Amino acid sequence: MVYIQSHNPEPEVTLGSFPMISEKARVIESELGRYTEIRDYVECVESSLGDYSYVMERSSIVYSTIGKFVNIASDVRINPGNHPMSWVSQHHIMYRKKQYGVAKKDDAEFFAGRKAQKVVIGHDVWVGHGVTIMGGVTIGNGAIIGAGSVVTHDVAAYTIVAGVPEKEIRSRFHNTIRDGIEKTAWWDWDHETLKERLDDFRDVNRFLTLYANE
Repeated sequence: MVYIQSHNPEPEVTLGSFPMISEKARVIESELGRYTEIRDYVECVESSLGDYSYVMERSSIVYSTIGKFVNIASDVRINPGNHPMSWVSQHHIMYRKKQYGVAKKDDAEFFAGRKAQKVVIGHDVWVGHGVTIMGGVTIGNGAIIGAGSVVTHDVAAYTIVAGVPEKEIRSRFHNTIRDGIEKTAWWDWDHETLKERLDDFRDVNRFLTLYANE
């Protein structure tokens, strides 16, 4: 057996009050919260990312509102572009007119339609590797989107979905537990409170006993 030491170990990252954005990422007119992380080759356009959320490599987020503590894996597409299927042609030249030299401006109405179809993702959502979330979709708090899924409909809070298109697998918790977690709104706790109570997150019943009636 030969032991090989990696020559390019992943550097340790200590997050803080300011977002950590890779030099290889592309962030345009977006709002990033505290303790957020944007990894290599991520594109984030006119979107918001809540506190403690992170986006892994090669993901794309466009015209989206994303909550706190959201976990976005690599190769995820959130609100990808569409083509005009009802037009005679679906090609870029139909709306990216300036690029092809057929008009002085692009088709503003076409792009405004895409901006209007925002994606909204709640708090503490896990978006698995290679997921695509189509425009206009809303995903509730605590949901899980299985790897490789294509999400075309809204996803209820604390629901696990997977597949192409997505199908509901099950709920993470019974309604009483789900409602209790929602009542705590723990994602709004300050950093010191979160630090003090972190170990309690491992036991749902203990967590709710301690904090659901604060």
